[in-house]
Amino acid sequence: MKTGTSKGPRLSIDGGQSGVRLRFAHAGQHLEVETPGVLTDRPVLGQISEVAHAFAREHALEIAELAVGLSGLTPSAAQPIPLLESVADLGVRRVAIAHDSVSGYLAANGDEPGVVLAIGTGVVTLAVTARGAAKVDGWGSLLGDAGSGYWIGRAGLDAALRSYDGRGDATVLAALAVEAFGPLDDLYMRLQGDDRRVSRIASFARAVVESAESGDPVAAEIVTAAARELAHSAAAALERAGHANGEAIRVSAVGGIVRGSAYVRGALVAALAERGRGEGLAAPLGAPIDGVARLLDVPAGHPLASMISVAAR
Repeated sequence: MKTGTSKGPRLSIDGGQSGVRLRFAHAGQHLEVETPGVLTDRPVLGQISEVAHAFAREHALEIAELAVGLSGLTPSAAQPIPLLESVADLGVRRVAIAHDSVSGYLAANGDEPGVVLAIGTGVVTLAVTARGAAKVDGWGSLLGDAGSGYWIGRAGLDAALRSYDGRGDATVLAALAVEAFGPLDDLYMRLQGDDRRVSRIASFARAVVESAESGDPVAAEIVTAAARELAHSAAAALERAGHANGEAIRVSAVGGIVRGSAYVRGALVAALAERGRGEGLAAPLGAPIDGVARLLDVPAGHPLASMISVAAR
């Protein structure tokens, strides 16, 4: 993808629920750190402003441009002017904010047509064609995020509790849940009282995937079901974006859970093939933070431009 010319020091923030990654770049200077994730049950842009201020103070930085890709960003919350005003004291003169599906797409596919599954604690799917763009799911842990890290982790804990109760098949997930969270008989109370319960439950996805890789049939069924949910979302996004049947399209996925497991990738490739997308998974062109940095460079006529909120002073 062609990128525009930066108008000064740029801070890019990839705001996920499990972690926030910040990258500062200017004139050969490059600094990248990670902080705790955003809480999507609270105003998200205020949290980003706080993170930017803390980062700038700690490293004595002046920032001219701020790009933010953010989990949990709703259309009504995508207000770049208040964000610009809140960080003006840092020297910021231009901001761009978008849902992390947009920055994830730019990281995976650049500005070419395709579809990306951005799979982290939550999940959102974004398809782009010459005819338009469409976002699917990303509805959060209570109502959606089918196939996400949270979805897999929750399903794993559900299986562990069913096994404990005698309502489900025996599974190694029961012992792994005790190892990760403590006794199962009061697990639900500890998690309900934890402000980070969504990311903590999502962290159990790794145990589910590793158990599936080791041959546990209950865990394997969960991973297969997650892959089918993700493939369903990809098919729906492509249809809504105007993709023509039989037309070649780049399919990619970003996020640690698919990047770190050949088993998950294999399950996803198989599920996509079931949906008529037998091309397999193309490797992402870059990391999610790379896509965030590109938000300020998307040309006005691109199908993604309407999904990016920009303000300048």
